[in-house]
Amino acid sequence: MSTDILAITFPIYAAIAIGYLVVKLGWFGQSDMRTLGKYVMDIALPALLFNAMASRDFAEVFHPGYMLVFALGGLATILISYLWFTAIRTEPPRRAVAVMGTTCPNSGFIGYPVMLLTFPDLAGVILALNMLVENILLIPICLILMDLARGWGQVSISKRVTGILWGVIKRPMVIGLLLGLAISVARVPIPDPVTQLFQMLAASASALSLVVIGGSLAGLSLRGNHWKAAQVALGKLILHPGLVALAALAVTAMGLSLSPELTAAVILSAAMPMFGIYSVLAQEIGHEGMASIAMLIATALGFVTLSVFLGVLT
Repeated sequence: MSTDILAITFPIYAAIAIGYLVVKLGWFGQSDMRTLGKYVMDIALPALLFNAMASRDFAEVFHPGYMLVFALGGLATILISYLWFTAIRTEPPRRAVAVMGTTCPNSGFIGYPVMLLTFPDLAGVILALNMLVENILLIPICLILMDLARGWGQVSISKRVTGILWGVIKRPMVIGLLLGLAISVARVPIPDPVTQLFQMLAASASALSLVVIGGSLAGLSLRGNHWKAAQVALGKLILHPGLVALAALAVTAMGLSLSPELTAAVILSAAMPMFGIYSVLAQEIGHEGMASIAMLIATALGFVTLSVFLGVLT
């Protein structure tokens, strides 16, 4: 492993290890991690996304080719993982949880710190583009699959989809992203003191998010189907970035070229472990054990796979 790659992966995983240790040693509790995580999700990351959008011209932040690659790769991952877990006779609820695990990366808590060290000038924009595709397309589809697996009862499909999308739009991160995008389109100047405030809040996101991930891992339940959890982890770390790489080739062949930096960034984004609330969402359908094991495996094994992808792409 080269020194340049280690300079990116070591700080990331050292911060995760610190979070894990402080919880295991009892210095922080799970409730503390939830509070810190709420701060990151509802204040730091929204400020980061707002600043990343509002401080740039719209042409600088809108990359349709990037979003198309990320969307196509994610949709292909949903389809193939769904077919795979169906072929191995996985019951619908567990299959839905598995599909979500293979498809939804941790762009905020792990992806952004990685991008900040790899592509510092683009990190905020990359996070915003990822969040748009994930929150408007990939996560809603996975939530719908979970609802289908447990039955919707008397709720119509259209009402449930509308409810999911409305829940997404109400998230502080999405609100910050959309407000920043609106200011970028309207070219509204932002006073320097306001910019400094958002930059200060955004600066707190990176290290704290990694500590929260580590602390959250320390409290995971490890009772579940280990074999299927391992398949979910491998799907997230290898299948998803592989399909995104194929999507990048296809989109380039269509004439929508991406810069080398954005091509590397979109593949790396897909190579992140699954997002932090994965086990929480899986709990609603009764399979938080498998989700927790998959998340732990993916986060630990990600040190190796991310190092490989960084070595190939950068």
